[in-house]
Amino acid sequence: MEKTLYLVRHCKAAGQAPEAPLTPKGQEQAKSLAGFFKEREISGLISSPFVRAIQTIEPLASELNMAVEIDERLAERVLSTEDLPDWLERLEESFRDLDLKLSGGESGIEAMERGAAVLEAAPDKCVLVTHGNMLGLLLKQIDADFGFEEWMKLSNPDVYEVKIWDGNRAISRLWRENIGRRM
Repeated sequence: MEKTLYLVRHCKAAGQAPEAPLTPKGQEQAKSLAGFFKEREISGLISSPFVRAIQTIEPLASELNMAVEIDERLAERVLSTEDLPDWLERLEESFRDLDLKLSGGESGIEAMERGAAVLEAAPDKCVLVTHGNMLGLLLKQIDADFGFEEWMKLSNPDVYEVKIWDGNRAISRLWRENIGRRM
């Protein structure tokens, strides 16, 4: 079975909390994202439950007159529930050691597994909206060479196309932050 999925990192947001909304710039980006997908055949929309992810896909949902399915498994990975002054170094370490599990957090493997379940169940031509760390881990699961350095280059928003066929998977980046169109 062959299928194409679109993995989207949410647009520019006002914070990291689950209830953080998009900024005015993020709202404009969401409209651009809707235009970006307008010419593609889209069969479904699935979003993280976080407000910024939902707001990212709402303009496209409105344009296509389609409901957005909320899936908790696309929520951002919790690296730790403790305040980590060195969080960036710890995140980098977690890309090298996918079993690393910090206090109150989940390992990269755990996050990958819950995200992969959504990819498996998603229909062909579906748009899935998630967050930076989760997107990075999903991409790493498909391409082992995707690491911390590539994660650092992700933009808000960002779009990757995932092709799945005969047990194979391939990714390609479709979005560039300052142009908002195909590469």
